[in-house]
Amino acid sequence: MKNQTMEIEFILVGISSLPELRLFLLVFFLCIYVTALVGNSLIFFTICASQQLHTPMYFLLGNLSAIDLLCTSTIVPKMLANLLSQKATISFVGCMAQIYMFTWALVSEVLFLALMAFDRYAAICHPLHYPMIMSSRVCIGMAGSIWAIGISNSAVHTSLAIHLSFCNSLIIDHFFCELPPILKLSCSDTHLNETLALCADVIFGVGSCSLILISYGCIIKTILRIRSSEGKKKAFSTCSSHLTVVSLYYSTAIYTYIRPTSNLSLERDKIITALYSVIIPMLNPIIYSFRNREVKGVLKRLLGWTSFSLPGRTVSIHLKNHPS
Repeated sequence: MKNQTMEIEFILVGISSLPELRLFLLVFFLCIYVTALVGNSLIFFTICASQQLHTPMYFLLGNLSAIDLLCTSTIVPKMLANLLSQKATISFVGCMAQIYMFTWALVSEVLFLALMAFDRYAAICHPLHYPMIMSSRVCIGMAGSIWAIGISNSAVHTSLAIHLSFCNSLIIDHFFCELPPILKLSCSDTHLNETLALCADVIFGVGSCSLILISYGCIIKTILRIRSSEGKKKAFSTCSSHLTVVSLYYSTAIYTYIRPTSNLSLERDKIITALYSVIIPMLNPIIYSFRNREVKGVLKRLLGWTSFSLPGRTVSIHLKNHPS
């Protein structure tokens, strides 16, 4: 029975079952994936290459870019391949691999967003103690713990999903293998799977969201105490990019996971899942780079060495440091 389960293939309905949308969706998601790949890779390597950006805030941003690369690369390549083929299928092993990688990326992302909120809280509310609170050792330790938690949580859910049986339909009404549609498809008793999934959603989703809300509550209280309007504007500007990403991500992810199963609508969820799993990872580097003068300054310096060439000579541009 176990060997038969390992050999089965699932059929993915996709984000839309309309054949006339296949070409549009292929081009659309290909452009999104290339943008996410280039943008997040550029942010990651820019932070690694620039000593100026070796600070806790950018260290966490680099980790977030790595998670976004993991998330989109887990989902989009297989989606594009299925859009090109006549029959959109995925093997059982491939399906479990997608569940593992996506769950890992999902939990890691919400935890890193919470840690980034705490970093802004420490910087604004406790500026004198900030170097000690967010020291290199602390940052590396917390980041490593988040990656380990994501891996462990994903391993638990995936190991339980591997033992499920599929007796009737093998059609997954989704564009990739995600845990809720798989549990709905299985003919096994999924009570334990659903209970642990709900616990993880509450602990990681609600827990991290609560930490973010508490952090920003303290930040707002501290900003309101600043007398000068310039000081208030500068303090808030350090949080604006993160706050934008958090608002986009949590509004979609929490809607999908933190709600009664009676309200489950897979057709509607496919669009919402595409927002936080594919589109938001593409937007993250745009939000952080275009709204952050330090990142833009470093990017211009790194890319400015080969700005243009003239016959017989190369003209290089050296840009001054942008004020933070």
